[in-house]
Amino acid sequence: MQLTSAGPIASLLSAARDTGNGPANGKNIIADEKGDQRLSLEKLRAWEQLGYGMFIHFGMSTFDGDEYSKGDKNASLYNPDKLDPNQWAGVARDAGMKYAVLTAKHVAGHCLWPTKYTDYHVGNSGNKTDLVEAFIKACRLKGIMPGLYYCAWDNHNLFGSGTPTHLTWATAYTTTEYREFQWKQLEELLTQYGPVGEVWLDIPHFLTRDYRQKLYSQVAKWQPDAMILFNHGIGDGSEFIINTAWPTDGITIERFVPNSNTGHVRWRQIEKKKYYMPAEVCDPIGKEWFYKETDAPRSDAELLGMFLICRSRGANLLLDVPPDKHGLIPQKYIDALQRLKGNIDKNNFTF
Repeated sequence: MQLTSAGPIASLLSAARDTGNGPANGKNIIADEKGDQRLSLEKLRAWEQLGYGMFIHFGMSTFDGDEYSKGDKNASLYNPDKLDPNQWAGVARDAGMKYAVLTAKHVAGHCLWPTKYTDYHVGNSGNKTDLVEAFIKACRLKGIMPGLYYCAWDNHNLFGSGTPTHLTWATAYTTTEYREFQWKQLEELLTQYGPVGEVWLDIPHFLTRDYRQKLYSQVAKWQPDAMILFNHGIGDGSEFIINTAWPTDGITIERFVPNSNTGHVRWRQIEKKKYYMPAEVCDPIGKEWFYKETDAPRSDAELLGMFLICRSRGANLLLDVPPDKHGLIPQKYIDALQRLKGNIDKNNFTF
């Protein structure tokens, strides 16, 4: 698919609408309702119709083996010798996925683009590829909608903040200086690489409520057509905790699925206003977010079950498929994805 800077996200959403992987037959949808949300119902439902995407956890944690990397390793440790984001996007496309989200900065604080605001980035690493740029180009080439992840928990660029590595989840906090740093980095990510379809912001409860509100509004200016998701965290999404993740365009459901009684309830009453809030389940293809050699893919039955439960209960599935230290998605994951696609296709499921 040839995409132009004028409308790649709209083009990909339009293409996805032809797949039949839409939300669960309009469950919880009120036909004449418009809601108070930022994005139109048309845009939100088009995003729901994407249905299935690839989460890509890759970075310093791939190389030091620690999901919650302390951020103390030399930048040169990051050194993929066969880095190929075109392979990633091709694997996603061939698996039937419609979008992909890359961890531009995770807990280690190591940045996958040459940021101006810290020296801890790919430009000073073993492999100097601007991976954010290469990833977004690869997605556009393969007809995949690109998205970017950014984590507020940063063990390297502290600026006086206290993270769970040094404190606890309940007492961790960010300073004004760190939040200014995050703002500037997100401006780089969201203004230098063209349109993206999803902005995934992790650990938002470390940020103050007023800052989250201002950041959400600014991200919406930088990327007006993107889904902006502040991660709601672990749980089935039945209850939305405002102090954790508001404002947001949808509800993220980490390592759970929507409950079996109601499925995902899209219409939510928040601070006396009504919002249409789609859901996205995120879970790894194995057990680990970042690649580990011993982490085998889940069984074919479990992966099919995850997909069917998510889609039939009205949520997208963002399945994490981590590249290895070479910078390639391992064959064991590719094979599992292809078997999953075969099981979906041969049964002709519709949602």
